[in-house]
Amino acid sequence: MTVWREDILGPGYVCTDIDLGADEEGPLSATLVRSDPPQRHLWARIWGQRRLLEGVDVLYVHGWSDYFFQRELAEFWTVRGARFFALDLRKYGRSLREGQTAGYIDNLEEYDAEIGRALELIAEAGESDPTRKLVLCGHSTGGLVLSLWAGRHPGRADGLVLNSPWLEFQFTTAGRQLIAPLVTLGARFKPKDVAPQLDYGFYSRAQHEVGPQAELAAIDPRWRPERSHAVSTGWLRAILAGHEQVSHGLGIEAPIGVLLSARSALPLRWNDDLTRADTVLDVEEVAKAALRLGSSVTVDRVNGGLHDLFLSAEGPRADAYARLERWLIGWRAQWGSPRSLGAATGHAGPTE
Repeated sequence: MTVWREDILGPGYVCTDIDLGADEEGPLSATLVRSDPPQRHLWARIWGQRRLLEGVDVLYVHGWSDYFFQRELAEFWTVRGARFFALDLRKYGRSLREGQTAGYIDNLEEYDAEIGRALELIAEAGESDPTRKLVLCGHSTGGLVLSLWAGRHPGRADGLVLNSPWLEFQFTTAGRQLIAPLVTLGARFKPKDVAPQLDYGFYSRAQHEVGPQAELAAIDPRWRPERSHAVSTGWLRAILAGHEQVSHGLGIEAPIGVLLSARSALPLRWNDDLTRADTVLDVEEVAKAALRLGSSVTVDRVNGGLHDLFLSAEGPRADAYARLERWLIGWRAQWGSPRSLGAATGHAGPTE
């Protein structure tokens, strides 16, 4: 029987460990965090309108140099009736152990182990209800990981929501193809050597200047440092291989909603413009790559959005949530579900 314990996020959140064996750095595990929808009063259950996401499970996967800490994001889903689960992948966040290389993996398919086990635990928690729907929700690298997983496992997910997914290299397809042989050569001999990277901490600064202060103030800097964890050549090779797969198309059949900032900005020198743009990815390249994921892809652009749209300033953040709500209404309509209790007017929406 699975043992759930109180999570670091406190009341309303529990977590459990997923044993993944061991590698050359020691024991491996992932961590699954869970938050259930709020209970409704008896009269609301009997006479009230069915919540938009009743019978839906959400599995969230974070990005690079990151972990799950966003209560606001979880509450967006749970207040609409969904059960929310977040997976801290091996060597990230709650799953990072002393002596491990943060975030390191040399083949993205290895994440199938924790994703597969997480889905088993989600099914157990759902009392084997075969009618429940599964939405995969990924940010940045997590969006790439979940897209590749969905492509390899057709029919498992009923929908994908991707928040600024890292689907293509920052310096265009041609740039990726140019550096890939060099990265592959380096990774073959010294996979954990540090690759060149440019991070002055401006993205983190932008979040702290305009984003949700309470959530950002509680971040554990060991798991989400101001400047990114060191990038290794072996890890970068795995990412570029994932981008190459996306470029050939993944054939995902489930509907896909992609959310991106309206524009990118180069973080070479601090200025206020960096608080209103994606300073991590080339959003134009990602928008083009997104259309290769499957046959039903919607791309929404958010003016003033940061790389993690749900950590943007209040206005763009509310816009991102409203666009997500709109996509979910359309997605849910295919099963004849009524609209949620009122349109979204902010990040969390109605609470009954």
